[in-house]
Amino acid sequence: MENSTSSFLETRPLELYVFIDPACNDCWFLQPILRRLQIEYERYFTLRVVLRTSLPSLNLPSVRSFQEDDTYDKNHTAFPSIAIKAAEFQGKRAGLRFISKLFEYSHLKDRNVNAFSVLVEIAELVYLDIDEFIRDFASKNVHRALQIDLYMAKEMEVDSAPTFVFFNENIEDEGLKVSGLYSYEIYEQIIEELIGQTIYPETPPPLEELFKRFDTLATKEIAEIYRMTEKSAERELKKRLLQQHIERLAVQDITLWRKKV
Repeated sequence: MENSTSSFLETRPLELYVFIDPACNDCWFLQPILRRLQIEYERYFTLRVVLRTSLPSLNLPSVRSFQEDDTYDKNHTAFPSIAIKAAEFQGKRAGLRFISKLFEYSHLKDRNVNAFSVLVEIAELVYLDIDEFIRDFASKNVHRALQIDLYMAKEMEVDSAPTFVFFNENIEDEGLKVSGLYSYEIYEQIIEELIGQTIYPETPPPLEELFKRFDTLATKEIAEIYRMTEKSAERELKKRLLQQHIERLAVQDITLWRKKV
């Protein structure tokens, strides 16, 4: 059975496109679901996060002269989308870390993520190469990458975020589009139906490894990943807090945890 499954998954049978909008509230709530899918079922799919913004225009003369002294005072509603693509130029995981911190700043800390200075601050916190990030931010290649995302959204008829589009190995089959936000179990069921056989979740990695992959994690999120109660999760987290392995961040009514720097 193991050999059969291993052979079947030498190439991941599904492609998963997740369309998000930096200004979308539901995209923030999608994040724990997407992380858990990656941890438990990533061997079944390749993931691509695509931007589907609601911006009416991406004509951005204000970023072309970003080298000027007033750069850090500039604001634009398109800046978060451009910044995400600039972060992705430093790697897929770098892009995902940037998106996570961007949502945290926007939805929990009420920071103005349309401000270039705030986006640079986020880039620093997720350990991007800042010089490269600033250079890429105004490059034609990053703007072209964003235009490609918007083109993909149009081609796949994605008109809202968040939206999942699943493709299987049969290139003749149309993608399965799932718009909106649903429970974790719905996405599990979809993956299993598209695979055509029972899927089994991977055992989650040790908590220390989880904090290396994701910058901050909420208590509830950790509880769901390890399939335990929030009370049990908090007890385990407090042990590591006392050992000074992690630190606690109280943001609004949510407790976040991160690896101690």
